[in-house]
Amino acid sequence: MIENVAPSAVWQALLTDPNAEMVDVRTDAEWTYVGLADLSAAGKAPALIPWQIFPSMQVNPGFTENMKQAGLKPEQKIYFLCRSGVRSLAAAQAAQAAGFPHVFNIADGFEGPPDPQGHRGTTAGWKADGLPWRQR
Repeated sequence: MIENVAPSAVWQALLTDPNAEMVDVRTDAEWTYVGLADLSAAGKAPALIPWQIFPSMQVNPGFTENMKQAGLKPEQKIYFLCRSGVRSLAAAQAAQAAGFPHVFNIADGFEGPPDPQGHRGTTAGWKADGLPWRQR
């Protein structure tokens, strides 16, 4: 079972645990047009490894190999981020099955669910929690 962790708790873990890392599993289009978590205050950057390949949205067959190529190791705590917490959960499950036991899903993702007007990023998630982020 993968634990859902609130974005603010993830931010604290990234700040205080030198071995904690974030994997952003969104697409290149999302990184470019929506933004990225800014982990520079923690001396880190998110590993950008898409779970699905845009525009076909097929699952990335090399996902766990890409994690290894990014230098991620099984002993690390790894927090997975997507738009709303769905793709990141699937990615965390795949990582766990591939031998990464300390994986977590970032609850509500980067943008969270839509608000009553249909806009994301205002009710829950990394951006709505006021955590650092930037445009690419």
